[in-house]
Amino acid sequence: MVQNSNFWSRRILLGVGTVFCLTGVSAQVLDQSIDVETRITRDAAQAQQQINRVDDETQQLIDQYRRTISETQSLATYNDQLQAIVSSQENEIASINQQLEGLEATNRDVVPLMIDMATRIGRLVDADMPFRLEERQERARRLVDILDDADITTSEKYRLIIEAYQTEIEYGRTTEAYEGELDDGKRVQFLRIGRTLLFWQSSDGSETGWWNPIKREFETLDPQYRLPVSDGLAIARNQVAPDLIRLPVPAPIPAED
Repeated sequence: MVQNSNFWSRRILLGVGTVFCLTGVSAQVLDQSIDVETRITRDAAQAQQQINRVDDETQQLIDQYRRTISETQSLATYNDQLQAIVSSQENEIASINQQLEGLEATNRDVVPLMIDMATRIGRLVDADMPFRLEERQERARRLVDILDDADITTSEKYRLIIEAYQTEIEYGRTTEAYEGELDDGKRVQFLRIGRTLLFWQSSDGSETGWWNPIKREFETLDPQYRLPVSDGLAIARNQVAPDLIRLPVPAPIPAED
């Protein structure tokens, strides 16, 4: 029995040693596992950081791409608008060039007409009754002078000529009283009735006369016309209400056969 007891003792000791031996090996394996797990965790964290960084960079690239697409679309729309404007301007330029070509042809036809009209109005003034003679002759001279002025456009020259003719036409529909001089320099009051009659009267009313269209000279009238001419002057100045007045009218000149 003693021997048997010793046997069991040895077996127990051996088992304890084996347990101690196994425990040491397990601890080493556990430490290695922990190290591996730690490395894996650390590597995973680093990998996640790299993934996050790549994701951020990818998102930035996507945003930049979207902005680029948006800007490209805006530029395309802007370019289309500019192209439409350029096309419109090109059409307008072509139209203007055509108008200029037509204007050049028009100028070739209009300029001779304007020259004739400008010189003719001077002759009309000289052949007309001598009312406001200096003013009208000066206007006619200015029309001839502006024809050679390069600073004045053709359209403006034409406007001035038409305006002068309209002024002359207006004289035939109006009556006026104004102060002027006779051929001898005497200051008198003139009464113009359209383009038909031109009377004059001295400031004191002592002399009255008219422009004789047949003789083409100023003449003195009989004293009986002093009051009618004086009344005509007052009517022309709107000093009295319009009324009938008796004034001499030249007889019509018979037409030549």
